Amino acid sequence: MIEKFISPGDKIELKSTVSVVLPDGTEGVKTYRSSVYDIQDDGRLELVMPMEQTKLVLLPVDGEYDVCFFSHGGMYRADVRIVDRQKINGTYILVVEIISNLHKYQRREYYRFNCIVDMMAREMSSQEVDAFAKGLTFIVSDDNMARGVIVDISGGGTRFVSRQKFNEGSIILMSFCLSIVDNERSFLLAAKVVYSGEIENRENEYENRVKFEFIDTMTREEIIKYIFDEERKNRKNGKGR
Repeated sequence: MIEKFISPGDKIELKSTVSVVLPDGTEGVKTYRSSVYDIQDDGRLELVMPMEQTKLVLLPVDGEYDVCFFSHGGMYRADVRIVDRQKINGTYILVVEIISNLHKYQRREYYRFNCIVDMMAREMSSQEVDAFAKGLTFIVSDDNMARGVIVDISGGGTRFVSRQKFNEGSIILMSFCLSIVDNERSFLLAAKVVYSGEIENRENEYENRVKFEFIDTMTREEIIKYIFDEERKNRKNGKGR
């Protein structure tokens, strides 16, 4: 029955059901990205064991996780329990059983897509923030904008690397382009800085996490469309696992 909704190769996000201390020192829910390896006859799922920095993450047997499935039919979520760890054809696998109902999940903006996209950013003045909040547009000069690279993006925000540290809690102006259905689309968005910290062993390089502010539904949907289009391309090119 589950095969109607979930297929081998589908991308997934596993979220722990308990809070842990994150790398930036804050407390939150740990998220792992992986994919569905196969579906067993009894309905149990085989998931590719997640990795962090080229190392396998040995999630514990009996551990329970909230899983979001990114399938051909949309997004679904369910709670699962890990019942076994195996190695199949050289691939390390988590065998899980679903312990809740599988239901459609609409909040697609929370799926983060890994990418490399050039961008520019700078902190905004209070007048500019007010203009964005009111939906007003204005001409932006590149002169005072710092260059950076977006390394993952979602409909809700981005993570990017730059040589400039930004003040946490500040509102920044971001400029970048995405290729959507082979058309180049320019974005000029306001975003709130959630975290900005120096990257370990990389002097004067900073990781920044931001949440989009004052973004309209159409713009958010365009970003989500870019993510889903790129995911389909990756699957077609054999990068789905």
